Amino acid sequence: MKLNIVMVEPEIPQNTGNIARTCAAIGAKLHLVKPLGFEISDKYLKRAGLDYWDKLEMEMHNSLEEFLEKYSPEENDMYFSTTKGKKCYSDVDYNKSQEVFLLFGKETKGLPEDLLQKYIKQTIRIPMREHLRSLNLSNSVAIVAYEVFRQVGFDKLEQISGYFD
Repeated sequence: MKLNIVMVEPEIPQNTGNIARTCAAIGAKLHLVKPLGFEISDKYLKRAGLDYWDKLEMEMHNSLEEFLEKYSPEENDMYFSTTKGKKCYSDVDYNKSQEVFLLFGKETKGLPEDLLQKYIKQTIRIPMREHLRSLNLSNSVAIVAYEVFRQVGFDKLEQISGYFD
């Protein structure tokens, strides 16, 4: 299975660096959709990603429209993560797909409302207590991405280190 993590207009370099590190660790492709709230050369971005940048497959997109034109939600298994999601992220059967796209919005606003309304049946959420705004973006990406891999038996990921053998 091929997993794609799509960050739409991320604003905080440390979050994107952490997400890049997660993508490198699990072999997911990272898509960054402009405008970005930082420069790719930002020291905080690089520091958060540590020495994983050379192990990361990344694609830049000039706009959300450009991304959606290249990777159509009608032709791809695409899920839109939002606190307003209609399904719990763990209730989706990701195992049926050859390739999955998980979209996450900017830290301050999330994904655009019109996009969420158009693809409302493909929205997912992480359960949390009422009256709280949201989880940290990099934590949210990790939670959902690892659920995708859990469902496919952590395919191509090392499961036992042998440390305690």
